[in-house]
Amino acid sequence: MSASYDDRDGLIWMDGRMVNWRDANVHILSHALHYASSVFEGERAYGGKIFKSREHSERLRRSAQMVDFEVPWSVDELEWAKEQVLRANRLQDAYVRAVAWRGAGPDMGVASARNPVHVAIAVWEWGAYYGDAKMKGAKLDISKWKRPSPETIPSHAKASGLYMICTMAKHAAEAKGCSDALMLDYRGYVAEATGANIFFVKDGEVHTPLPDCFLDGITRQTVIGMLKDRQIKVHERHIMPEELEDFEQCWLTGTAAEVTPVGQIGDYRFEVGELTRTIAEDYEKLVRS
Repeated sequence: MSASYDDRDGLIWMDGRMVNWRDANVHILSHALHYASSVFEGERAYGGKIFKSREHSERLRRSAQMVDFEVPWSVDELEWAKEQVLRANRLQDAYVRAVAWRGAGPDMGVASARNPVHVAIAVWEWGAYYGDAKMKGAKLDISKWKRPSPETIPSHAKASGLYMICTMAKHAAEAKGCSDALMLDYRGYVAEATGANIFFVKDGEVHTPLPDCFLDGITRQTVIGMLKDRQIKVHERHIMPEELEDFEQCWLTGTAAEVTPVGQIGDYRFEVGELTRTIAEDYEKLVRS
């Protein structure tokens, strides 16, 4: 398969029909390209079944409403479309990307209420997001960029514009030999990585940042439920960066990241401990059950 995502074999679902992969294009004056009027979902299929698929479709529609447009397909229609595109591409284990955006139309300024909304779903094979970090633990930089206040942007939407600083933070981290970056929020509390939520372990209990200004990930919610099922106490709270010194273990969660151990954040080091390995194994069993 080609390294370029615009030059591959396969089919992409666009606005109700299957389109050849190389023909799944949009106009250069699409509003989303200029003004970030776009939302998306990242999902994974295991054995032909998308994990928490309906929750992702529901969130796609909520995210669109938060950035002031409506997805013109119902949850049931999105679910059907995802099944069709997986089948059309003959994939069982795959990454699923659903995206909705304001396209080209009569408006080409900040306002775009008259422009049509488009939806596309693509699927492809994608391995571990952090490569071999699942075994030895990812290395994270600490970014200079901070997650913004919810008064400045709809921070609970999975909106494309919210990822601009994530891209910048991850590029800076990779230039330092890291896999990703830890981002603080606008108040200086620990928030998340560029595309994953974060968990810490201390004295057998788990601590995770309160998602009051960033995305409360579906995988995050799943892992919290798994921990509680094991009678492990979970503290959702504000965490100061200096507390990292006292934590023993750390992991990331996300659809792409799944459950990935963290071995280092800046100068702070963590063991890939028993609880981290257990949760990673439990999650792998759950998504394939």
